[in-house]
Amino acid sequence: MPTPVGAPRQLLRRLREVMAGRESAQIRLDRVVVLIASNMVAEVCSLYLRRRDGSLELFATEGLKHEAVHNTHLKRGEGLVGMIAEQAEPMQFAEAQTHPAFSYRPETGEEIYHAFLGVPILRGGHTIGVLTVQNRTQRHYSDEEVEALQTTAMVLAEMLASGGFTVSDDVGGEARREAGIRFTGLSISEGVALGHVVLHEPRIVVTKLISDDVELERRRLSQAIEELTGMIDGMLDRGDMARAGEHREVLEAFRMFAHDHGWRRRLDEALLTGLTAEAAVQRVRNDTRARMLRQTDMYSRERLHDIDDLSNRLLRLLSGEFGTAATGNLPQDTILVARTMGPAELLDYDRQRLRALVLEEAGATSHVAIVARALGIVALSQVKGVVEEVESGDPAIVDAEAGELHIRPTQELVDAYSDKVRFRARRQAQYGALRTLPAETLDGERVGLHINAGLLFDLPHLNQSGADGIGLFRTELQFMIAATFPRLEQQTRLYKSILDSAGDRPVVFRSLDVGGDKVLPYFRAGKEENPAIGWRAIRMALDRPALFRTQMRALLRAAHGRELRIMLPMIADVSEFRQARALIDREVGLLKQHGRPEPKRLLVGAMVEVPSLLWQLDPLFQAADFASVGSNDLMQFLFAADRGNVRVADRFDSLNPAGLRALAMIVAAAQKHDKPLTLCGEMAGKPLEAMTLIGLGFRSISMAPASVGPVKAMILSLDAAQLKGKLDELLNKDCTSLRADLKLFAAEKGVQI
Repeated sequence: MPTPVGAPRQLLRRLREVMAGRESAQIRLDRVVVLIASNMVAEVCSLYLRRRDGSLELFATEGLKHEAVHNTHLKRGEGLVGMIAEQAEPMQFAEAQTHPAFSYRPETGEEIYHAFLGVPILRGGHTIGVLTVQNRTQRHYSDEEVEALQTTAMVLAEMLASGGFTVSDDVGGEARREAGIRFTGLSISEGVALGHVVLHEPRIVVTKLISDDVELERRRLSQAIEELTGMIDGMLDRGDMARAGEHREVLEAFRMFAHDHGWRRRLDEALLTGLTAEAAVQRVRNDTRARMLRQTDMYSRERLHDIDDLSNRLLRLLSGEFGTAATGNLPQDTILVARTMGPAELLDYDRQRLRALVLEEAGATSHVAIVARALGIVALSQVKGVVEEVESGDPAIVDAEAGELHIRPTQELVDAYSDKVRFRARRQAQYGALRTLPAETLDGERVGLHINAGLLFDLPHLNQSGADGIGLFRTELQFMIAATFPRLEQQTRLYKSILDSAGDRPVVFRSLDVGGDKVLPYFRAGKEENPAIGWRAIRMALDRPALFRTQMRALLRAAHGRELRIMLPMIADVSEFRQARALIDREVGLLKQHGRPEPKRLLVGAMVEVPSLLWQLDPLFQAADFASVGSNDLMQFLFAADRGNVRVADRFDSLNPAGLRALAMIVAAAQKHDKPLTLCGEMAGKPLEAMTLIGLGFRSISMAPASVGPVKAMILSLDAAQLKGKLDELLNKDCTSLRADLKLFAAEKGVQI
């Protein structure tokens, strides 16, 4: 006998009454199965919940023997119930006992029942239990009955997850809630942190599941979908989206799902069973996730992100909740988890409470990665699937040295990492003791150690690290986190603050290096096939001289009466340097013309990061006052390997003899022309690589503040002359890397790397 029309809504209303009851969890579960059996005109209704080991336990029943409750257990995948749990799909059988998967349990007394219908209880696409009904007669359950039972299961899942029922800690938890989940990712800011997860975009908790007015809920959902599709269409139609490659592909996928008639039909069907608009979105998301999680092809599984993001956007429109966790009360040991975020969003958080950052999408050179390093926050990116697998409050360990994230770690793992953190703290204290010592090798070679910076809060690192100055100040970061182009006065104030904080120590300001992957939200540019070697940095400055001249004017005004060092990026031909220098000299002339104070001394240098400069070193050093090697870009261009592409980033080693010979050429040219030379890049901040640079002849390097201590400890234990002799011999070796040879040298000579 089919379920009568309107029965699902009546059942949901009755369930709401049970939810509000004050009885024990068991009594309420017992009442729930009685209600469902009565509504479905079934002689049996049973509820199974998944335990932590993946088995299923009979938790409540109407129709089976009561003594089977808590005594009937099914192994993972066992019986019809286990099969439903594993496949996460509803199943029905007119004669259940003839099915090969049927598992007879004499304690239940179910041998007298024939028809069987079971649906998974899903939460986040994962099975947390199974809800079944049975009848004595052989029969086929209608689509409406299956839909009604699925809706009931969804309501039960939300009740269990939200604490509507408090049962044993060992049951009702999804498989994903198991302890000791390990993720891998890309380290973007090294270190180790222990703490508790905070989701950057908190999940919308659907508290009202059962509707009072179906038509009202349909209107609410229709309006929200219309708003959502309008937002997506508007973002895609904006001119600045034309160049946003991967981001545009994501939005195209959103639009495809948002306009999908099948998706909308499933939402409407869920509403007709008596759910609110929010609960309908949650229900369809759970069903779709469960189906996609069990697909074997990667395309289907990757579409999970699109479904989740689209559903989250729709839930936010329905609920009106658009804030991030930055506005809430953060724990003292926050491990922030996000799909992605911009640098300005990261800066909204209380830095004293942030221990680590975990992102699903972001490269090591992304804006947010640069800010994370500047803040000294341990950070991982490319941690696929983490947002959907964690909950706020989960204990976690971020090991950005090994590229690992541990969610709900075991106590043994917590103890091991706690020891590691204490060891790191002791080691940092040892480095701190070296802060006031000059970085001088055993044979008396003085090496200048400078820090890379880009924002005002980087400045305390100058004193804390004991660095000799700022070897690279990335002026573009101020532009990236601003909502509009910073005006002349704003830029002048920032640069003056930097110089004031540095005191007598030198600061090298790199002119605006935007374009390519460094996109300003308020600055439109055309789409480029190869943005890293496209319209960026000095090329943009020379084509749009007004932007460049405004920045130079701000720097010159900020540095009046002091030394000013300006470095020009992405120089591919010496003529570009000369053109930019002419624009700077023009601004100096205007200062004189208007009687404004000038810098006491002006030095203009070039970054050596484009390989073409390797054959223009003589004219470059004749024109420039100094040079700095941008090893990150130079190496990726030399080896044609995008360092932001995980597939090719590791295809070359920075200690490859070919790359080192190129660096040796630059050192020789600088010495020939008696011009200062620095290297700023990841090589400078790693003790083994920094040791190699000293062996090549570099006497000034710039790095992240946290690297100054380890690199200084290496220098104090190094004999530079011995290393040079060894390196001269190794550079002619036919191999892909000198790493093993240099490690052996360090071990034999007692160099701390």
